[in-house]
Amino acid sequence: MEEEFLKNRAWAELNLDNLKHNIEEIKKVISKKTKIMAVLKANAYGHNLVIIAQKLNEIGILDFAVATLDEGITLRKHKIKGNILIMGYTSIENIKYVIHYDLIQTIIDEDYANSLKKLTYLSKLKVHLKINTGMNRLGINYQNYQFIKDLYLNKKFNILGIYTHLSTSNSQNKSAILFAKKQIERFDKVINNLKNDKINVGKTHLQSSYGILNYPHLKYDYVRAGILIYGLYNDNYTYGKINLNLLPVLSLKAKIVSIKTIKKGEIVGYGRKYVAKKEEKIATVSIGYVDGYPKNLENLNIKVFVNNKYALVIGKICMDQLVINVSHIPNIKVNDIVTLIGENKYIKAEYIATKLKTITPELLGRLGSRLNYLVVK
Repeated sequence: MEEEFLKNRAWAELNLDNLKHNIEEIKKVISKKTKIMAVLKANAYGHNLVIIAQKLNEIGILDFAVATLDEGITLRKHKIKGNILIMGYTSIENIKYVIHYDLIQTIIDEDYANSLKKLTYLSKLKVHLKINTGMNRLGINYQNYQFIKDLYLNKKFNILGIYTHLSTSNSQNKSAILFAKKQIERFDKVINNLKNDKINVGKTHLQSSYGILNYPHLKYDYVRAGILIYGLYNDNYTYGKINLNLLPVLSLKAKIVSIKTIKKGEIVGYGRKYVAKKEEKIATVSIGYVDGYPKNLENLNIKVFVNNKYALVIGKICMDQLVINVSHIPNIKVNDIVTLIGENKYIKAEYIATKLKTITPELLGRLGSRLNYLVVK
């Protein structure tokens, strides 16, 4: 009964065996001493934060990264065990909640560190230092070594780790590789200087997903695995030195709710953008752009998959529905299931992201709050 309700309109199906498989694939290429920090930001890249975290806990993952305080609190309220690092900004006024829910806050720059120093309960706060090695987004400047060292020496700080982020890890361009190596050298210099000064630096991490694929030889305490654990690459073209045998975790599905035949010259949808060139059978599908299926796809000859055949999306994609041409599909009927994102070639997330000239994290991160999530085998 519950499954029928979840499939009432539009939903995402999650194959958690594939999630486990992807974790094992990543383990094959990283150092045996390196642990996976699973990145769960943006509702686990649109995959459902809680469901994914619970499965990862079940298979032994105890280190997580999120972007916001809210995400961290949600995990704790659902009894997720282990270390949870907030990689983004948390207002000073809300640091008390970081402590209350046993989270780890990133010190995002020098000014933020100075603001934290004023807290009377600072010693109770767990933190990682973010080092800016050239990306210039967040982080304490790598050249500001004395400031970094003083933070470690300040007994009020409970510094558990230190990390940075590569800005060009997904490129095979020579200058991009040289810049990535420069960032690595800068980060290692900070770590080595701290160790030479007899300071316990805590856990170290630098590689996100494409850092894993293109710089697997690096041996830090963690790799921050994001899109890879969901069985995806950024798109069809982004460079990866290693090709893992990944399996997508998520499929996006909806139902056919109406079928009709239109004559040559009749239009479909807003703006009369689609005009039938002959008699056609069309079907309305119960999903739209508010559910996260991008409106921009309406002009890109995009396909969906229904009854083991591809069907073209026609006309404008609406807030709650879209229309497909099913003239070539026999025995089509109301309640037939349509797969919009899945394993088949023309509905793979990478294919769709490439058509949109974006990447899979953006595509899936936009999946809407109206979607139900269903765990399948």
